[in-house]
Amino acid sequence: MSEKPHTVAIGAFVIGAVLIALTTLLFVLGSGFGTREKVVMVFDGSVTGLNVGAPLAIRGVRVGQVTNIELILDSDTVELIMMVEADFDPSAIHLRGSVNDNLTEELLARGLRAQLNTQSLLTGLLYIQLDFHPGSELVLRDIDSPYFQFPTVPSDLERITRKLQNIDFGQLAEDAERMVEQFNDMVGSKAFKSLPEEANSALNSLTGLSEELRAQLASTGPKLDIVLDETAVTVTNANDQLPKLSALVEQNLATLDDAVGAFEAAMQNVEGLASHDSATLYQLNRALEELARAGRSLQSLARTLEEQPEALLHGKSGEK
Repeated sequence: MSEKPHTVAIGAFVIGAVLIALTTLLFVLGSGFGTREKVVMVFDGSVTGLNVGAPLAIRGVRVGQVTNIELILDSDTVELIMMVEADFDPSAIHLRGSVNDNLTEELLARGLRAQLNTQSLLTGLLYIQLDFHPGSELVLRDIDSPYFQFPTVPSDLERITRKLQNIDFGQLAEDAERMVEQFNDMVGSKAFKSLPEEANSALNSLTGLSEELRAQLASTGPKLDIVLDETAVTVTNANDQLPKLSALVEQNLATLDDAVGAFEAAMQNVEGLASHDSATLYQLNRALEELARAGRSLQSLARTLEEQPEALLHGKSGEK
């Protein structure tokens, strides 16, 4: 009777072990544990908030988890670096198209980098985000690890922290103190103290100028109205006289055209008289020649009478 319970216990133990093995196998197959790969990432800054089991995600889609975090001291450069190992599950990414052996290198060339991001502002927990950062520098650290190394880029908070660390707050404080001293010197100077009085004087001058301008406008307004009225009357008279003046000008232009025509006709007659083959010019030349001969005869007679006055009674000397 004692052997039967013992046999039952052994059988129950074997059955439980088989069930545990089957459950473990199903869990492993369902979680894809057999297809996961180890990757390593190196961060220069603090990893406070990053714990083992933290997600490894690509644009929010989980593709793995952090498995180990190690602190490494480089004795040559005395530099502390944080090496983070993670399980990366490629089966979480559905590939489309042809796959070549250089796919990983192409992704890194396009800027695929690992970066620490915040899971929650309340808890301060971090996770690792894989995303593209075009133009970022590809830096692979010299570490002793057999796993594939993902290049990293600093987080936004780390960039801000580095910029703040580069700021010389002591120099800023000295500059601020110097500016305060200069401001106090300026406020205590006589020129600054006289500014209210000068501003009041300028305001009074501006007020007086405004009153004078208002008085001039008040006195000039009626005169300006009169000038505008006279200008309107002048324009009206000009509008009335312009048609008459235009008609008179047109009449004078017609008379001038007639005079020009008559002058042109007279010039044509003069040209006809003055031409070398005209009869009038020929007669005029004949008359001028006869007048010339008559003038010579008169000159000869005058000389004869001057030399022989008695020639009027007796004729020239030597004539019968």
